[in-house]
Amino acid sequence: MSARPSILALAAAALLASTALVRANEPSYGPNTYDRTLEALIAHEDVANRGGWPKVPASVTALKPDSQGPDVTVLKQRLLASGDLASEAIAGDVYDANVTEAVKRFQRRHGLSDLGTVGRLTLKAMNTPVESRLNQLTATLERLKGNGFNFASRYVVVNIPGASVEAVENGTVAQRHLAIVGRPDRPSPVIQANITSVNLNPYWTAPMSIVKADIIPHMRKDPGFIAKSNMKLLGAENKEIDPASVNWATLKSPYFYVRQEPGPTNSLGQLKIDMPNSEAVYMHDTPKKTLFRNDVRFNSSGCARIEGVRDLAAWLLEGSEWTRQSIEDEIAKGERKNITLKKSVPVAWVYLTGWQGADGQVQFRDDIYGLDTPQGIVTSTIQARKPKPKAAVIPPARPVAAPIAASGNPPAATATASN
Repeated sequence: MSARPSILALAAAALLASTALVRANEPSYGPNTYDRTLEALIAHEDVANRGGWPKVPASVTALKPDSQGPDVTVLKQRLLASGDLASEAIAGDVYDANVTEAVKRFQRRHGLSDLGTVGRLTLKAMNTPVESRLNQLTATLERLKGNGFNFASRYVVVNIPGASVEAVENGTVAQRHLAIVGRPDRPSPVIQANITSVNLNPYWTAPMSIVKADIIPHMRKDPGFIAKSNMKLLGAENKEIDPASVNWATLKSPYFYVRQEPGPTNSLGQLKIDMPNSEAVYMHDTPKKTLFRNDVRFNSSGCARIEGVRDLAAWLLEGSEWTRQSIEDEIAKGERKNITLKKSVPVAWVYLTGWQGADGQVQFRDDIYGLDTPQGIVTSTIQARKPKPKAAVIPPARPVAAPIAASGNPPAATATASN
């Protein structure tokens, strides 16, 4: 590999010359994402044409600040090739402050905790070939090329591979949130919808798929699971059914639905953001907030759990009488409350594994669902909504003389929907 600095490295040198790494206020998914990502593709093609970046040995995971030796040299070369280390810092074999900051920058660009030392996930990201990164950037460009989402003045975006959320207003990110999205066997869908309401202290009605896959097996092991989970079995006309009356051992087709009552242990937490859609997914709170500390956050059954969801709800309700504090006060009452937005807010759940931000930093996330393929790109691209057909205005019919058929008789009457 040539020692000539790559386009990425030269860009990084200018960026690192500033006093701090500025986190862009422009959204990761917006009208400018395509052009910026195209720039990233060109830069990574330059790296590929020069032979890619060097592979980092597993032994670098033992390095710490002030470590010294050949592993540090290889790590520096890798960081230089991807533009995370400035060229003037390449000399020497000491794991100094420049290397620590370069590793942190690399980690932030890959959605990892910026610890400044190379762990298992960081090593995996560093040794992902540049050709794979080119494929991710190309997949993003293809999705954006066919994008059917209309970027409104206010919208919310959930990036599924990034397990993150942005609330966007007038082209600027007003809020950023970590998210927990669907695991690979229960993936979150790529959709667009409209956020219509905020539900405080919500019920959770378990989807039948979860009743069959999770709740029934739990009840077979622990007959007290329903009661411990603050759930009820409800049958016809919402009549409660005693769990002890159900033969869980042989049950295959439930004749009831399972509803979890409101409260801090509810699976939806204490707040749900409703966005009616064909996939029946939504955004919500969670009682398991420690999961947000993980770098890999693919733990849900398809819906998106949002860290700081009450802040997001307050943003959605701006312009109404509801504030962050009044939301808290209402939740504290423990009573269910549905708040309808005065104006719905568009939301897009997208699948972007590689893109460039307004700050020039190129972001990569794992292709967790394996959709960076030609067919996967098609199925994970937001399609433009078809306009609702306008009702045809039919003028009142004028009486006309019936034409005479060849036989000399009037033709038979044509059947209509009213017949």
